[in-house]
Amino acid sequence: MRRRELLAGGASVGALGVAGAIAVRGLPVGDEPGEAADGGGSDPAPVEIETIDAPGSRAGTIELPTTGEPTFVDFFGTWCPPCEKQMPALVEAHERLGDEVRFVSVTTEDVGGSVSEQHVVDWWNEHDGNWAVGVDPTAELWARYATGFPYAVAIDASGTVQWSEGGAKTTDEFVAGIERALDDE
Repeated sequence: MRRRELLAGGASVGALGVAGAIAVRGLPVGDEPGEAADGGGSDPAPVEIETIDAPGSRAGTIELPTTGEPTFVDFFGTWCPPCEKQMPALVEAHERLGDEVRFVSVTTEDVGGSVSEQHVVDWWNEHDGNWAVGVDPTAELWARYATGFPYAVAIDASGTVQWSEGGAKTTDEFVAGIERALDDE
């Protein structure tokens, strides 16, 4: 067997092992909103996320959560039917509270690799997204806060998670969750 094939096979076995461990044990997350995996009351340092040029979003980077500012993060995938289904509710929640909170949607897709940036921009346009859209290809931010797709997290200005839930949500559910992070200011 050629060396390259052997290395690829070994990497595949390692990836399957990690995936199996996560499937059996789950991701290391805290039990309560605002509880980090280490048991602390707020999460570790912000993660730098690349943003893409799309409606309401400029190419560049942002840190999430945003220090000193309430932050709402929606984790989505362009491949995810519930993510698509909830976009109208996100649009309305953004219209209601987008001036009071940093509103960001983040995908863990391999944008620029197996998924083109244009594909994400087209999806964003099609579903009326009009706020920052970011890319977390290593799933570092996702692993810190989420357990599936779609997943929403409202973080207060001090960096403490005040609300987080998975699954498709209504506008009122998003607004109520975001307001929990705003009430803590």
